[in-house]
Amino acid sequence: MRPGQIIVLATPVFFLLIGIEFLVGRRRAKLGTGHDTYRLPDTINSLGLGILSQISAVLTGLLRIGLYTACWSAFALFPNEHFWTQWHGWLLALVFYDLCYYWLHRFGHESAVLWAAHVVHHQSQHYNLSTALRQTSSGALLGWIFYLPMAIAGVPPLVFGVVALVDLLYQFWVHTEQVGRLGWFDRWFCSPSNHRVHHAVNDRYIDRNYGGVLIVWDRLFGTFKEEDEPCVYGTRSPLRSWDPIWANAEVYWALARDSWRTRRWSDKLRVWIKPPGWRPADVAAIDPKPAFDIRQVQRYEPQASGSVRAFAAAQFALLLAGAIAFLWFSDTLPLATSLVWLAALTAGLWATGAALQGRLTVAEVLFIDAAALATASGALGIGQLHGVFKPLALAVLIGFALTRHRAPEVPGRFARLLIAGLVASLAGDVLLMWPQFFVPGLVCFLLAHLAYIGLFAQGVGLFPRPNALAATLGIGAVMYAFLWWGGLPGGLRIPVGLYVVVIACMAAQAIGRAAVAGDRASLKVAVGASFFMLSDSLLATNRFVLTLPVASLWVLATYYAAQWLIAAHVRPAGEAAADQLPNMSPSR
Repeated sequence: MRPGQIIVLATPVFFLLIGIEFLVGRRRAKLGTGHDTYRLPDTINSLGLGILSQISAVLTGLLRIGLYTACWSAFALFPNEHFWTQWHGWLLALVFYDLCYYWLHRFGHESAVLWAAHVVHHQSQHYNLSTALRQTSSGALLGWIFYLPMAIAGVPPLVFGVVALVDLLYQFWVHTEQVGRLGWFDRWFCSPSNHRVHHAVNDRYIDRNYGGVLIVWDRLFGTFKEEDEPCVYGTRSPLRSWDPIWANAEVYWALARDSWRTRRWSDKLRVWIKPPGWRPADVAAIDPKPAFDIRQVQRYEPQASGSVRAFAAAQFALLLAGAIAFLWFSDTLPLATSLVWLAALTAGLWATGAALQGRLTVAEVLFIDAAALATASGALGIGQLHGVFKPLALAVLIGFALTRHRAPEVPGRFARLLIAGLVASLAGDVLLMWPQFFVPGLVCFLLAHLAYIGLFAQGVGLFPRPNALAATLGIGAVMYAFLWWGGLPGGLRIPVGLYVVVIACMAAQAIGRAAVAGDRASLKVAVGASFFMLSDSLLATNRFVLTLPVASLWVLATYYAAQWLIAAHVRPAGEAAADQLPNMSPSR
């Protein structure tokens, strides 16, 4: 049985135990003998990160096992498979793995670049069984190094994979507040009490109790601490977001920013290898961070209506079903197919978190869902699914735009131009699904871009930044020459040339509008218009010059990003902007 299938079969057990823990905590809270440790947004975020970790492991797991196998094949000192597959060999391998895990876990708290991967597991400010499933998607990039001693010793890859799974599954049950101290068991094994200490940010608990199965490693190496005061969970630099992508990227981004800003070359490297929280003196001087004060810790709990929470729960259930189906077949899928479904599921998980934060409306989430399915089905050649979701995505976006711009203060001409652009795009989407309707589809998108030019000109005039127009026309000219050289049919040279001019003008108009307005919303619209140019360039390249790998993935992903950035962020000129871009001039 493949690893992905084992995780699928274990999933019902995980959810059964989570349900039991939730009911026990709810009952104890009512009786006054304990408290409920679950909050729906936090639980969805933790489980979503677990899904993201498992589906990305289909790709990163190949790196970990591949490098281990290569090292074992070349350097194993005692590769006697008969020994390692006896009961004593399995037991020795499990203890060996747990020792390696201890040092990986410990360095994950003592080196910033390893903490950047491991931090995901610690971000939740609640402690429950769903926290156990909250795992990193980038840990395999460097974590494999710590298990090379097992390969050199001769532990076969199969044995290594099994004991790794056993060690991981054991750690699930220790993530709970509903199990108290366990006497002698606490002295030898990682237990709920011991692991609560590890997840706490209290001064006396920080960076303690790293053991996975055995806690004796912590006793041997001086990192053990008993639980003797209430734990406060999370990280000392809280995430304060339900975004699973940002959860994986936040520390990497902070390290990259500090590495870029520091002047000394040695500090640019030390930022990554020093303990978490270390910062170069020159960076800390210009951007100081307040010292951690546990009394100031507040849980991140943005308000979301009951209907949004119910929608998010239903959305997550569907994503979970999709992830389970993917994992069951993942080991037999081509790499390109796995990448496509990873992207689609990631988009859905991101949208779910954004809805719970109030960053996206339900209509926008539905658009992202339809767009992700249209993109995935187009890239994988699933014709019937593509035929449903490609027009559905734009239909949902049109409904969103109609709702958003029907307010009395929105000028009628502004709303009509936006809807005209979206409706023409929908018509183009439908027509381009048949190769024989390429020219009519092109005409529809030509009309869409003309509508967008009129839309973006509202309140700022036509092409307020001539330099932007010159730049986009120049890019368009280069692209057109590339298509001509690549074999653009003679009958399409005039219509494609006209189209290139119009889309370049549309992008220039959006960029000029952003320059005049100076707010984030207009900047996002300009980015969307630029994505439109990129999408059409990829489409034309794939059709007339050379076949791109999984072309529909790149074409449709940039296309739907463009449409959403325009529809969600364009607004009448002069409308009060609460998100003005900051003044970038030096302060005094």
